[in-house]
Amino acid sequence: MFFDGYGYHGTSFEQTYRCYPASFIDKAQIENGDKVIMPPSALDRLASLHIDYPMLFELQNAAAERVSHCGVLEFIAEEGMIYMPYWMMENLLLQEGDFVRVKNVTLPKGTYVKLQPHTKDFLDISNPKAILETTLRNFSCLTTGDSIMVAYNNKKYYIDIIESKPSNAISIIETDCEVDFAPPLDYKEPEKPGASIPTGKAPAEGQEPPAEEPKFNAFTGAARRLDGKPLKHHQPPPISSSGAKDRTSGTSNGVGQSSASSSSSSSQSTNRQSQGKLVFGSNTNRTREAQKDTPKETKQEPPTKEDPKFQPFSGKKYSLKG
Repeated sequence: MFFDGYGYHGTSFEQTYRCYPASFIDKAQIENGDKVIMPPSALDRLASLHIDYPMLFELQNAAAERVSHCGVLEFIAEEGMIYMPYWMMENLLLQEGDFVRVKNVTLPKGTYVKLQPHTKDFLDISNPKAILETTLRNFSCLTTGDSIMVAYNNKKYYIDIIESKPSNAISIIETDCEVDFAPPLDYKEPEKPGASIPTGKAPAEGQEPPAEEPKFNAFTGAARRLDGKPLKHHQPPPISSSGAKDRTSGTSNGVGQSSASSSSSSSQSTNRQSQGKLVFGSNTNRTREAQKDTPKETKQEPPTKEDPKFQPFSGKKYSLKG
């Protein structure tokens, strides 16, 4: 049974309208919520019915089999027309002038909803929780599968509703609802570092194994004094066998040859000792000074006398009376 040609049935409200975006009626504020603008005849019919308040409606696009839910803001639209937010028309896959079926419903109060932002930019807001709470005050209900729009700082952020409890469509008017967030759609997990090649495996063919770097050993050289004197606790470095052979052969060949061989052997020995070491003066000077210093080192120093200990109050007593 139809009512005045607008298709009202029985005790429930159900009507088909042509939909248009909010820009057609200069009501840009409805873009920040989920409320629509309906004609005055819808208010007359709803007032005669025993419906639950606040008024909630189911929007259905039969051609695309898409369903969503909304509230109502005003009843000032032209007859046969309905104005709704543009993001809601995108959810229902509606174009300007398409037909949409409107039916009044009663939804349970929501207890849980899970949201998923489209981009990571929404999480970069200084306080996204406060922005979301402020935006959801303009909403009457939420439907699983919808994408709501949050406007902030001249930028639009789209958020998917991927889960709601206790049903797929819930009312969020005067209710405590737990909100959870899923990772954004464009979020990428950080790449794991590449697995290193085990040391036990041999290198691939054509690749040479890396050369081992020599380890640094500190203080491996022989100690030398700056004044040329020999060390007390360290023995002089042993003379090489080649130097000894040169000296013995030099003595057997004569005095002239011995002086030449001794000079060559001494130069060889000094060259060997000077490699990697810091040497001041010649070996002959060091040997002569060593012979002079040996008797001095053997002398024992006399024991030093101990200073008397300080004993306080050890003087004589005197009286002030005399």
